[in-house]
Amino acid sequence: MNFEQFSFDQRIVARIKAVGYTTPTPIQQQAIPMVLKGRDVMGLAQTGTGKTAAFMLPILQRLTQGPLRRVRALIIAPTRELAEQIYQVSLELSKNTNVRSVSVYGGVSKVSQVSRLRSGVEIVIACPGRLLDLLNDGDIDLSRVEVLVLDEADRMCDMGFLPDIRRILKRLPARRQTLFFGATMPEDIRKLADNILKDPVTVQIGKIAPVKTVSHAFYPVPDSLKKNLLLAMLEQTPTGRVLIFTRTKYRARNLARDMEKRGYRAAALQGNMSQNQRQKAINGFRDGKYDILAATDVAARGIDVSEISHVINFDIPDTVDAYIHRIGRTGRAHRSGEAFTFAGPADEQMTRDIEKLLGTRIERRRLPDFDYGSFVPESQLKKNHSKPPRKTLSHHKRNYIRSNEGSNSPRRRSQRRK
Repeated sequence: MNFEQFSFDQRIVARIKAVGYTTPTPIQQQAIPMVLKGRDVMGLAQTGTGKTAAFMLPILQRLTQGPLRRVRALIIAPTRELAEQIYQVSLELSKNTNVRSVSVYGGVSKVSQVSRLRSGVEIVIACPGRLLDLLNDGDIDLSRVEVLVLDEADRMCDMGFLPDIRRILKRLPARRQTLFFGATMPEDIRKLADNILKDPVTVQIGKIAPVKTVSHAFYPVPDSLKKNLLLAMLEQTPTGRVLIFTRTKYRARNLARDMEKRGYRAAALQGNMSQNQRQKAINGFRDGKYDILAATDVAARGIDVSEISHVINFDIPDTVDAYIHRIGRTGRAHRSGEAFTFAGPADEQMTRDIEKLLGTRIERRRLPDFDYGSFVPESQLKKNHSKPPRKTLSHHKRNYIRSNEGSNSPRRRSQRRK
């Protein structure tokens, strides 16, 4: 099965090939035909399974016909990072067409966003707060929107955006196509969907849980030893890029600073940073400038980096849904990944909830040669007698690359030329 079955405009087909798409993912196989038919769709699939292209490609197909230079498609996302990610996908896929896009979100000046809107665009990718500001100031006209997408609708519910979404819906035409996409569907969002979707098709791909290419492990540890355990783990574990999740902005910032002091190429991503600083951190992580990114949950849905080998939950998440979305940052594009979670005595209920979701008991591990003191009886742990040699992160990165790339990969060929 390939993308030719969808009979896309040849300009879109050329871009599909250029960006390297070959075989549609399951969510794309099932959702794209329904969206092309004009049906309302509720799409549920694990993070990292290709949902963005599942709605972007049929939207572009629609926009290749009809009037230009007016807003015909509105995509609403919960975070600036996700909005920017969707915007970049729209730019890549629409490059051969006359379709224009703009992303609008807070944390940056409105001037350039308003200028783009006035020059004429067909696709707007927006965060709710900034979109409402533009509507109230009369800087955007949504009266001719033909397609509305709520991406990561479940996250918008978690972040308290439902009142804003309802206000935006009142400014949209009643006759439109509406698409909901997410990894989970909490009750509040399901009720909203029932009210605004018309005879929808539900596309659900598998069980809503982390992808099967991710392995999981819990590391029981008291809060006071977490930082030392993390540093020892980075010394012992072969890694690619590592994404570390913390509960607070303060902790993310301090972890990144402490790892930098120890010679790691690390950066922080947290809500007190300006949008330019946040984008610089994400781009640096994606481009390989940084090996480690310490982040709060603001990044859980906005990072699309296929080379992330490990997600480490320095702090266990507050909800099972948050665990799904954090872990979804690794094991992408059919690559393998590992998810390590530091869990203390107060986290027992959440560990049980996560295991219930996965349908299996997650292995408890101890890191070899790490001094835990008297914490956690050995009888409660699966013993691991292997003692990997202590090496630098850069050495482990080379081992990770060698074990995950073929001898003819561009990176390996480049290394041989050197």
